[in-house]
Amino acid sequence: MTPIEKCLINKSTNINPIWLMRQAGRYLPEFREIRKSNQDFIKLCLNQTLAEEITLQPIKRFGFDAAIIFSDILMVPYGIGQTVQFKKNFGPSLGNLELDKLGNITKNDFTENLSSIYKLLSNLKNSKDLENKDLIGFIGAPWTLLVYMINRVSPKNGLSQDFFKDEVLINEILNLLDKFLKIHIQNQINAGATIIQIFDSWAGLIQKDFDKFLYNPTLSLVNYVKSLGVPVICFPRGISDYVKFTKIVKPSMINIDYNVDPKNLIKYLDIPVQGGLDPKILLSNKENLKKQIIKYLEIFKDHPYVFNLGHGILPETQVEMVYELVEIVRNYK
Repeated sequence: MTPIEKCLINKSTNINPIWLMRQAGRYLPEFREIRKSNQDFIKLCLNQTLAEEITLQPIKRFGFDAAIIFSDILMVPYGIGQTVQFKKNFGPSLGNLELDKLGNITKNDFTENLSSIYKLLSNLKNSKDLENKDLIGFIGAPWTLLVYMINRVSPKNGLSQDFFKDEVLINEILNLLDKFLKIHIQNQINAGATIIQIFDSWAGLIQKDFDKFLYNPTLSLVNYVKSLGVPVICFPRGISDYVKFTKIVKPSMINIDYNVDPKNLIKYLDIPVQGGLDPKILLSNKENLKKQIIKYLEIFKDHPYVFNLGHGILPETQVEMVYELVEIVRNYK
């Protein structure tokens, strides 16, 4: 049983497994080296050999307890036929929505479009570097993917004014996403993923219709992952009520963001917790880093807890600070 499984399944509190969101990424010099000569991000995600190398880079450096595959939540819109590009200093840019075209994609088409992701998982599951470690597959939650597919760019400046105007379109996309996200989940598990994480990066933008956009679509996916015998972690970033979310959606573990007060939250949660530390703490100094890490470890010392961040590691993070973080967590008693 892996350290994370002990925490997730056995509800063990005497270990603190650790991995970091976006641990395979731009803060690593070896990743930047690969990225230099591979400008097309989608092609890089679909380059099975390089994606495998990138996935293992942080494991080889830091010995984390899990590898998360090098991929992207937007591979699903790409897989069903929407154009997806990543522009430097801008982020993702998605093409026009052609529902007729998207509606004609078959399960086989979709699986073929993303086949290198599944081959990546198949190769990794037998890697010696991942002995006694988990291999995390992931998806974007329906709401977050809906946001990207209709907004067509990152909603960091808010949603487009007419985002909600076409209710038929919204319902059709949500149905389409439920179908293909389940296919993507099953394909990842069949290929070797031992855990699935659901990233709802823009959940904090939901102002109303929480059942329609947050609870019901996520619950459908959580129940599906569980039916396949694999634990599922949810990260509904930015929502105001994590307790209500866990009671309705019932993930195997909840990943909290850094705006949550962990001390207050723990009083009401009865499932394992992951994450919380503000990634910006890694940009400060070692003394502050230790203080903040110990704060989380102390709060969760009698609760099943996997150490992680409250969002992805920042590109400007120094590698030395990550070594420091790992050492502090590993040495905590």
